[in-house]
Amino acid sequence: MTRYDYDLFVIGAGSGGVRAARIAAGHGARVAICEESRVGGTCVIRGCVPKKLLVYASQFAESFADAAGYGWSAPESQFSWPALIRAKDAEIDRLNRIYLGLLDNAGVDLHMGRGRLVDDHTVAVGEARFTAERILIAVGGRPWVPDIPGKELGFTSDGAFHLEKQPRRVLIAGAGYIAVEFAGIFNGLGSEVTLAYRRDRILRGFDGDVRLAVERGMAGRGVDFRYHAAPARLEAVGEGIRVTYSDDRTQVVDGVMFATGRQPYTWDLGLEQVGVQTGPGNRIEVDDYSRTSVEHIFAVGDVTDRFNLTPVALMEGHAFADTQFGGMDRPVEHADTPAAVFSQPPVGTVGLTEEQAQAHGLRVKVFRSEFTPMKYTLAGRQEKGMMKLVVDADTNRVVGCHVVGPDASEMLQGFAVAVRAGLTKADFDRTIGIHPTAAEELVTMRQPLA
Repeated sequence: MTRYDYDLFVIGAGSGGVRAARIAAGHGARVAICEESRVGGTCVIRGCVPKKLLVYASQFAESFADAAGYGWSAPESQFSWPALIRAKDAEIDRLNRIYLGLLDNAGVDLHMGRGRLVDDHTVAVGEARFTAERILIAVGGRPWVPDIPGKELGFTSDGAFHLEKQPRRVLIAGAGYIAVEFAGIFNGLGSEVTLAYRRDRILRGFDGDVRLAVERGMAGRGVDFRYHAAPARLEAVGEGIRVTYSDDRTQVVDGVMFATGRQPYTWDLGLEQVGVQTGPGNRIEVDDYSRTSVEHIFAVGDVTDRFNLTPVALMEGHAFADTQFGGMDRPVEHADTPAAVFSQPPVGTVGLTEEQAQAHGLRVKVFRSEFTPMKYTLAGRQEKGMMKLVVDADTNRVVGCHVVGPDASEMLQGFAVAVRAGLTKADFDRTIGIHPTAAEELVTMRQPLA
């Protein structure tokens, strides 16, 4: 008779948890998973997927406007927020059913409810108790909202997907990728958008040229930036909200979205009583094999705050299951992880920024090109795309690749392989470009910046 109910118990059925559960079960482990909300997690239910659907919706107005330059004459368009939300909800329901089927087909037992550690081999889900040889925490993160008067009048990215009506005037507090993506969404759908940030430029941590190019593109589309200011107080006034900023200026809007960051969802997990060590921001500390300070307890995904991207959580969960149940040795590698921001204009990036390369002590050569994307020429748009390669001058290796403009995320997936493989600028130069495309610019830039 086995000592434990399961070989593995996973707390959290998001991308990382589901992947780990399925792979472990495929290796022959007896696996259970619990989830307090809906199976699919942040990405499928309230993150990447519904956000990308809203991004697509918001881009049609621009496409309709540009069509005239290509000879099209279209009737006046009309947009329905409720119709979009209904369609989005139907797609999320479909994906939720797929995820439920994946677990069932893999033979993973699903227990609905919030999981909590009782000891290093026991998880409580409601009144039930389950023992497991290993426990994996994959509960993700949650939006953080500043503690200001009237904060309950605002909403976060979670709530943005379920608004009954589209706010005509919306303030977005924050300047990270969630903030700029939703600024583009609401702006594209016709809202008046203000983005407020306590510092001096959006997308902190991204390459400086990327930040500037995205800011210019957003401003050109009508987004109003208020830098060195953050909401300090919200008050209901009629059907609107009066915002008082940290610089004492005021503004009345119809909706306030807090995109002020996310934090690991570690509260009420029982971490302290079991001895799982947490670090800054309450993130769970783990090693290269996702093991916590407790031998039998592991953690993957946003709850570890290592690299908060869905594909990273999938990789971490897969590597954990292969190592612990598949007889493999798979430490997690986060170097040269590609990322996209579905802003308008969009961003694709991989490797080091120019600033990071210099901070690492590298002597760098920078190749940069700015040009009007071909798609915009007949439409009459003046917006510039930007492409940039950061090269280690001593080895000639391309250590960073950054693109702003149409299809940036699609083209960067392939170039991420090249950067991760350690290819040099000479390798890029020997590659023939596909013409006419924007991507060919990345293999035709020859002169570094002075």
